[in-house]
Amino acid sequence: METLLLSRGDVERILDMKTCMDAVEHAFELHGKGLTQMPAKIYLTFEKGDLRAMPAYIEGHAGIKWVNSHPNNRERGLPTVMAVLIYNDPETGFPLAVMDATHLTNLRTGAAGGIAGKYLARRDSRVIGFIGCGMQAETQFMALKEIFDIEKALCHDISSKSAEKFAGMLHKFGVDAEITDAERACRCDILVTTTPSRKPVVKAEWIQEGLHVNAIGADAPGKQELDPEILRKGRIVVDDYQQALHSGEVNVPISKGILSPESIHASLGEIIAGIKSGRESDDEITVFDSTGLAIQDIAAARVVFERAVELGIGRKFQFFS
Repeated sequence: METLLLSRGDVERILDMKTCMDAVEHAFELHGKGLTQMPAKIYLTFEKGDLRAMPAYIEGHAGIKWVNSHPNNRERGLPTVMAVLIYNDPETGFPLAVMDATHLTNLRTGAAGGIAGKYLARRDSRVIGFIGCGMQAETQFMALKEIFDIEKALCHDISSKSAEKFAGMLHKFGVDAEITDAERACRCDILVTTTPSRKPVVKAEWIQEGLHVNAIGADAPGKQELDPEILRKGRIVVDDYQQALHSGEVNVPISKGILSPESIHASLGEIIAGIKSGRESDDEITVFDSTGLAIQDIAAARVVFERAVELGIGRKFQFFS
């Protein structure tokens, strides 16, 4: 048997946001029903970043992603996040594919934010605030525009160059993009935070009733972007309870006793599956705490592999000849 090797270019040809969102939403639903296997992430932590192993099994499909997070990589001309995924046949363990998962990671993280917005944000949301204007902001926008008619974006980044580049991209989609400070960026319907911060960058007094927050940046122990008071006031929805407690937006306030695990209302999968409620009123504050799940990766990788085989994309290689 041969293993299919898929480059980033191959994956980009195959996987688009709409397709990724459909796969990820289904994966969340199965996870909410307890029909997946997903051990906790394993971390190797270094001075300038970390590496993470992320295995999962979902609906007869399995694999593992090996991914880094090095915030200063841009200075070296490298992406902040790079990933490789091994996609296996559960019956034999054979590696059906080895694929670049950098594009896949970016899309599936954006997809989760779009799906969270679908279930948690007000239906009439039109103004999106962005704190952090890198690649993740772009994919969050791409997903949210699948759900909402976005008219205006308020953009803030500590790098003016990143903010300008992001605003330029939004203008191409006909969105009125304004570069502004962090407080002004919070005067929106949906707030997206995608920073690597280890201290709050969003203050509670900036938050208005009815806001939905996609808190994306906190994905490792010690990271946080939101004033804990925002979480105390809001309805907290996580992608996964165990990962959120360990490395999500809630990890710091819970470790300090500001919040308790019982402060978490639901997982996104439980809401999609109809087990728990989503937004219940237009004036409540909702927060989606996204850590990034391996089931998202495997669900997206399944689409990539099946389409690659169908279209004859990729290169075959014999690892065990």
